[in-house]
Amino acid sequence: MSVALEGKSPLLEVEDLSVHFHTDRGDVRALEKVRLIVGKGEVVGLIGESGSGKTTTVRSVLRILPPSARIIEGSVMFKGRDLLGMPERELNRDIRGRGITLVPQDPFNSLNPVFTVGTQIRDILKWKGGKGAEERGTEMIMEILQEVQIPSPLKQLRKYPHQFSGGQRQRLMIAMALLPRPWLVIADEPTTALDVTVEAQILLLLRGLVEERGISVLFITHDLGVASQICKRIVVMYAGQDMEDAPSARIFEAPGHPYTRELLESLPRPDGNIRDIPGEVPSLLAPPPGCRFHPRCPRAVPACAKEGPLKVEINEGHWVRCFRPLE
Repeated sequence: MSVALEGKSPLLEVEDLSVHFHTDRGDVRALEKVRLIVGKGEVVGLIGESGSGKTTTVRSVLRILPPSARIIEGSVMFKGRDLLGMPERELNRDIRGRGITLVPQDPFNSLNPVFTVGTQIRDILKWKGGKGAEERGTEMIMEILQEVQIPSPLKQLRKYPHQFSGGQRQRLMIAMALLPRPWLVIADEPTTALDVTVEAQILLLLRGLVEERGISVLFITHDLGVASQICKRIVVMYAGQDMEDAPSARIFEAPGHPYTRELLESLPRPDGNIRDIPGEVPSLLAPPPGCRFHPRCPRAVPACAKEGPLKVEINEGHWVRCFRPLE
């Protein structure tokens, strides 16, 4: 895959990343040769069912995998720096919570219930805000809370997390992720726990902040509808492999991988009918040889079961890991 997007060097580049988890039953082959690129100022959606490898991919980027995990091969480059080979102290100082920040799925569990919101935000500014941040602390906090549309921000800082609604807590988490002025924000299903109206507000807010600040976002979700509202490009994952990588419009209008088409056809229809994808997701303790989707694929040929296909570019900027991509 090309290492340039629209003539720019990528901000984040994951190449051929393979990760295994050791268990009592054997090794779980969680990721296999995953490739992922996020450009500067770009919102990329990482889409897949539960267990597809989305969370393992981003945990590998931040090197916060559990002790049972081993990175078998691959590289993770961020702004030209090798994150997998970076010393832990340097990673904590420059990357985690500063160069790359996180908007979690459940803000209530991510905020400490015994401290006020103001205390927790000031702690982030103290440890991750960079040179001169503490001197401008109150000013910076007021600015970011106004940007995420928290009313009467000075008054809100005295409150505890339980005194905010779910949508307000997620706005606070977005503010805390943006406060250190990161290059990349990882949004881990940030609207899952919200109702539809609040979800739309949060997506609109996040999209506006991305455009204003020129930051990049890796948006993790299982919801294709949500991804279509905010993502410029979408990477579709299945059973630990990245199957398709394309501009959002092409994913919905002309998917190139049979799995992506099956995924789109399984979305609820206006008449209320739901169509399942035939077959079952394979166990990653003993994944099928070759393409991991081939046992369920209507276009599979014998070669699909023998070796894993490489990613091929079927149109400009549209990559598919398949021997027989859709026309």
